[in-house]
Amino acid sequence: MKSWWLSVVLIGAMVPWSEARTLNGFELEGASVPEGQILRGGPPRDGIPAIDEPAFEPVDDADWLSADDRVLGVSLGGVAKAYPIAILNWHEIVNDRIGDRPIVVTFCPLCGTGMVFDARVDGEALSFGVSGLLFESDVLLYDRETESLWSQIWSEAISGPMKGRSLAMVPVEHTSWEEWRSEYPETLVLSRDTGYSRNYDQDPYAGYEASPRTMFPVANKAPGPWHSKEWVLGVSFAGKHKAYPFAELEANGQARFTDRLGGQEYTVIWNEDGRSARVEVGGDVVPTTTAFWFAWYAFYPETEVFEVK
Repeated sequence: MKSWWLSVVLIGAMVPWSEARTLNGFELEGASVPEGQILRGGPPRDGIPAIDEPAFEPVDDADWLSADDRVLGVSLGGVAKAYPIAILNWHEIVNDRIGDRPIVVTFCPLCGTGMVFDARVDGEALSFGVSGLLFESDVLLYDRETESLWSQIWSEAISGPMKGRSLAMVPVEHTSWEEWRSEYPETLVLSRDTGYSRNYDQDPYAGYEASPRTMFPVANKAPGPWHSKEWVLGVSFAGKHKAYPFAELEANGQARFTDRLGGQEYTVIWNEDGRSARVEVGGDVVPTTTAFWFAWYAFYPETEVFEVK
């Protein structure tokens, strides 16, 4: 049986851009990126359905999760939630709230990027869906209020009435279920009772992470020696960017160390057991991006890279 992600490639045909000012019903004219670099990913708009009414369960009921299963973990205002990648692979977006704060949890299986945003712009909460379009192989979200397209990795709208506006990132940890539940034993877990019929025990992207190939072209090809799908922690301060390949963090052998970027000093924390990393400033966790190396470089080709000499 063909992997689902391979089938996506076969149906994700391009169209002549001289004829296309809209794709999947979205107006592209005036976009802040070249129209020709916005591609159909395969499924139509909302063909990958966002979860709008997420249900959660306590740790004891999440016995379907294995210790090394990957989750996106968010902790805000004393409330911790885990969003299993096994579910996000099929939905990519969860519109949620923690307390009175509306958030949108996003995951792009093609780039490995799990990012969480405050869903408010100018105090108004937006609701997001999956456009079925890609830019630099990365999912383009759309807000249902204005139908603007948003780049996940850039956290910025690239078309529509919201063009140029940004979403505020919320710290999120891409880690193992064992590490997250150990740190947050009272965490809630996104339930597989999503309202959709999906086989959450099946990985629709099986084999993709091991392959050096990308399914869609990117403008900037990431240099070696790292595998194109090497996990990196992407850090940004004052318009400067730096990648910390997990292979380098492992070789470094330090659970904590200090670094500086864009005039900001910070602490990098490496969790070898959970295969995860985060950054703290003054003891507070700050937003970062965990991504495949090719994806981080596609958006930030000027990035610095942490290497063990």
